[in-house]
Amino acid sequence: MDKIVPSLLFNMQSGPLRSIEEATPSSPPELAESVLRELVSRASFAHIRSVLKPLLTHLDRHELWVPNQFAIHTFRIVMLSIQPQYSYTVVEILMQHLDTNLQSSPKTRTSLAVVLSKIIAIAAGESVGPSALDIINNLLTHLRTSVGTSEDPPPEEAYYQEALINALGEFANHHPDYQKIEIMLFIMNTVPDLSKKSHADQMLQNILLKSLLKVGMQYRTVSYEKAFPVSFLQPLLRMARSPHAPTRIIVMQILQALLDRHQNQAVLHVVSARTYTALSLESPSRADILFMHKYGGNVMRALVDALSLDERLDSLAAAYNAAALLVVETACGETLQDFLLFIMGIQVSGTDTEGLSASHRANLHSIAIALLALLARCTGVNTLMEYCEKIIEARKEEARHMLPPLDDPSFSLDQLAVSPPHLLMDKLALAEALQQAGLEHTRVQTGDPFAIHQEDTFAHRPSWVDAPRAGSNPDLGAYNDGDSVTSSPDVQRRPLPTELNFESMKRLLTESSEGAKKEARERKATVAKYFREANFDELVRRSETRHDAIQNKLNELFTSLANERQIAQNENKGTPVAQKKIYEQAFPELFFF
Repeated sequence: MDKIVPSLLFNMQSGPLRSIEEATPSSPPELAESVLRELVSRASFAHIRSVLKPLLTHLDRHELWVPNQFAIHTFRIVMLSIQPQYSYTVVEILMQHLDTNLQSSPKTRTSLAVVLSKIIAIAAGESVGPSALDIINNLLTHLRTSVGTSEDPPPEEAYYQEALINALGEFANHHPDYQKIEIMLFIMNTVPDLSKKSHADQMLQNILLKSLLKVGMQYRTVSYEKAFPVSFLQPLLRMARSPHAPTRIIVMQILQALLDRHQNQAVLHVVSARTYTALSLESPSRADILFMHKYGGNVMRALVDALSLDERLDSLAAAYNAAALLVVETACGETLQDFLLFIMGIQVSGTDTEGLSASHRANLHSIAIALLALLARCTGVNTLMEYCEKIIEARKEEARHMLPPLDDPSFSLDQLAVSPPHLLMDKLALAEALQQAGLEHTRVQTGDPFAIHQEDTFAHRPSWVDAPRAGSNPDLGAYNDGDSVTSSPDVQRRPLPTELNFESMKRLLTESSEGAKKEARERKATVAKYFREANFDELVRRSETRHDAIQNKLNELFTSLANERQIAQNENKGTPVAQKKIYEQAFPELFFF
């Protein structure tokens, strides 16, 4: 092989490069190429290295890596001719050759990385599980080594890093989506912590996040729950608060790539309070609404922090794009109040935060009003749109610097420093707009806007499922739950475990009833002791939050029944009316025929 393979390559060099699919050979270069194809196709796993080693040696000795057209052509022949189950070996050998060339010139390493990126997609279909992560790990190792070579790398080194990132993206693109998520998790775990603030660490953060972005752009998001597992979302949002602006911009681009399911990213790259004509809208699924209930607040808090950290226009525009995509993809009646508190949080950060320049404050107000206009149009709430248009018209007359576009240079600093209160969005007015539209408005009226530097906990916000236990003693809730089955004879309700999984349910079914009875007695004694020793005000405070919603609904029902009874009595005072049929009593005339 040490003589045959170089001879074939020497003959192939003497002729023009042709497409691999061309017909029968008729000249020495074509014949040599045909022989090489057949030789590689017949090689067993034990003999692959015997073919590839002289091939790499020939390319090194004759300096055929720069330019690399012949190297790319040769390796494509090898990859398309080799038995599919051995294709991963070619990638492995080429990466080992890249390891041995770490001291070579950046141009040589770049050409090697480009060859790798051209053939790695062919092997991607055969690499699964550990082999796929092994390739990713090798590429990331080369990236880290490249960043560590010098603090101010030459342009050739940047081209080498770009070639490695392209190779990583090409490799990930040919894997199913679940493996892309695993690859993104793997890359995120290798990104240096934010506490490391040296120039080299910041460069490594950017390079690794760029590789993560490359994979994210190949991923096609269907469900946000799958695209943003907690182990991936938590470090990503932590990176969104990085004091290093380029890092934040890359994180925002990653969020944009994963959030955008309807190709709206290019439409929303400009901050505007006008209608986006080419916007593609679709109602969010139930799974996405649940994702927003769980983690939407975390994403919004990270966006508020990112907007307030830097006044660079590219950083603000990137954060706005991510926020706008979140609005377009998940805005509906159930998430509307959260988005309004988010927008109010942006306004508060532009009004009350110390240390922000006048132009930065003006840009935050512009972003807030642009998001409000977008939210009103996406949800179709006319009263909210009317309120938004009212503020926009008032700002046009008195404070155009509080409207898009960002950082308009036509205003002086004195004008930028002014933000009259009557030109700001008001919580009560927003709540009233929702009330007029017949929507729930309590959280907007009583809740606090999202603030900067809020604690970012990944806990599920209480929903109606959790309502019976919200704001109350957990033992008290369990005690009341136990009493709710007394109407069922010969049935004793057993307390559910706090962690619901197969093992806990199995243990619950197999354990003895004596232990459960003892635990119930202890819990009952604890609740009774609590009621005996706690003062009345404390009991009222713990109980009233649980029953406000139920009491209000009961009051509405009683009022409605009283009104109906009064109307019936007034009608009975006149001429007697025949008894109505049951469906006529239960439904208005509009709903039956």
